Amino acid sequence: MPEPQRKTINQLLDEARAGLKRLAPAELAELMDTGGGGEPQLRVIDIRPRDDRERTGVIEDSEHIGQLVLEWRLDPDSGASEGTAAHLDDHLVIVCNQGYSSSLAAAQLQQLGFARATDLDGGIEGWIGHGLPVLPPPDAGGGHGA
Repeated sequence: MPEPQRKTINQLLDEARAGLKRLAPAELAELMDTGGGGEPQLRVIDIRPRDDRERTGVIEDSEHIGQLVLEWRLDPDSGASEGTAAHLDDHLVIVCNQGYSSSLAAAQLQQLGFARATDLDGGIEGWIGHGLPVLPPPDAGGGHGA
């Protein structure tokens, strides 16, 4: 069996981002203001753990799906979507803290067939840094998070 080719995390990140049309915070805000432009459905998915969401807040109308289960919850064929499955043509925008994990996650979703999966450039920190609003997460102070 041949030895696997080693890549650094920076190489993986560069490869992931090469296939994404990443959204700047202002671009995402405009898409959200216009309802995503109709079809396909715009879904903003925050993959951060509960503690991070409670510390910094969340983007209004975003949904939380933990990073560890993201692909399982979105893939309509996984058998584990629990009502969160996406349509392959949905416009999925993944949000993390700074836009690194979200790039890798969006690239993985593209491999599953979600051609319009991308991420928020700069993550929630970029969003806040551009003066865009955040809200307390709906699950703040209770329930269980991922």
